[in-house]
Amino acid sequence: MVRITEDLVRRRAEHNNCEIFSLEEISLHQQDIEKLEYLDKWCRDLKILYLQNNLIPKIENVGKLKKLEYLNVALNNIERIENLEGCEELRKLDLTANFIGELSSIEALKHNIHLKELFLVGNPCTEFEGYRQFVVATLHQLKCLDSKQIERSERIQALQNYPEVKKKIREQEQAYLLKRAREKEEAQRRMQKRRDKKQNQMESKHGFDRPDCLQEKEKHQAERGEEQESQRTVEDDEDKRFWEEPTPYTPESRLETHRYMEEKRRAKENVRESKKKEKPLWTLVTAEGKVLNVNAPKLHFSLKDDEENNQIILDLAVYRHLDTSLLDIDVQPTYVRVMVKGKPFQLVLPEEVKPDSSSAKRSQTTGHLVISMPKAKEIILPQQKVATSVKHSDCNTLQKNARRNRQVEKLEVDPSKYSFPDITKIIQEKERIGLGPIKLQPEKTTETKNSYVDFENNKDVPPLI
Repeated sequence: MVRITEDLVRRRAEHNNCEIFSLEEISLHQQDIEKLEYLDKWCRDLKILYLQNNLIPKIENVGKLKKLEYLNVALNNIERIENLEGCEELRKLDLTANFIGELSSIEALKHNIHLKELFLVGNPCTEFEGYRQFVVATLHQLKCLDSKQIERSERIQALQNYPEVKKKIREQEQAYLLKRAREKEEAQRRMQKRRDKKQNQMESKHGFDRPDCLQEKEKHQAERGEEQESQRTVEDDEDKRFWEEPTPYTPESRLETHRYMEEKRRAKENVRESKKKEKPLWTLVTAEGKVLNVNAPKLHFSLKDDEENNQIILDLAVYRHLDTSLLDIDVQPTYVRVMVKGKPFQLVLPEEVKPDSSSAKRSQTTGHLVISMPKAKEIILPQQKVATSVKHSDCNTLQKNARRNRQVEKLEVDPSKYSFPDITKIIQEKERIGLGPIKLQPEKTTETKNSYVDFENNKDVPPLI
């Protein structure tokens, strides 16, 4: 049984920021509601209320909605118009396709002086002789009945024939009420029959599971597949019989149909859940304790051994648009396990790792999951030690080269390390005699004189240059 709850009202009040105390309009249609309640306490300011296509048998708990202008309770199980005297501002009332047979109950609407439109199409009372004349003569404030305007001449004529029409309506009401009483008895018999049948099925099922029937149960285990098939055919036959059986259209039959459909839906859900439970669990570790490699989600992956950082990197190609909350990562010293939407991906690692120091990251572009797992032990083999020493020597040479490069880049010349020819001394200096601007270092000429002891300077001989 579906009831009106505060959570339901708040969910249907999203247009009002889920506030219900100031709510003016709400739609609760097609919710399978079986009782109208609480709205007059929670939503006092309601002006428009939609309750069509539910299972409401009675109009109640709306008398305090003083501002209610439009009430739609079409396609329900209402049999009588009542409890609307407090809706002082009611202007439009829709009772289409209900089970109103007491047409005289519309007299309760005389207090709703602002009521202008009334819809009673699809009710048993509309088949009464003089139905429209009775309604028009009873409710003077009405302007429209069943989407048809009420003319002044029509109302005058209805008032003239009102006593005779009222008498006919009363007689037809009595006949309808007797018919409804028989329908209710028939519905109760049918419901009781169904309950007894269901009870017998449950007892037979429990009796099959008793200890004294265990041997018989073991005998029939081989034939269980055939029994299930026969049970399905029986259920199909019952379903076909239920829908093909002619039944009168009454509130009881409508409620019975709804509950039958609800039972079928629950049975299907139970079968679906049982199938989910019957699914075999993934074998991740054998009975001997051996960890297996499993790739249930069928994802591409790569495992890389990063020797420089002394760690193992797993790149798992997770679906790009998969929410990260659906991933569960478990890193163990010898293996790594990732649950992707409940499906396990497990991989045995070539070396032991440190689970506490491991980290996992998710790529924002590709969606890949990258798990970095540091190795548990450092490299201790002798060859690997040599390799490490070579690496240190390589580092030293790289540092020296870097220093040299820095010196060359600065373009600084150290005369103690590099010797470049002096272009000013390509031609050896000689003694110059005469005046003019070309007179180079007289001190050096004196040195040349002193250096050549046997040289005689003859003034009569002209100079060579």
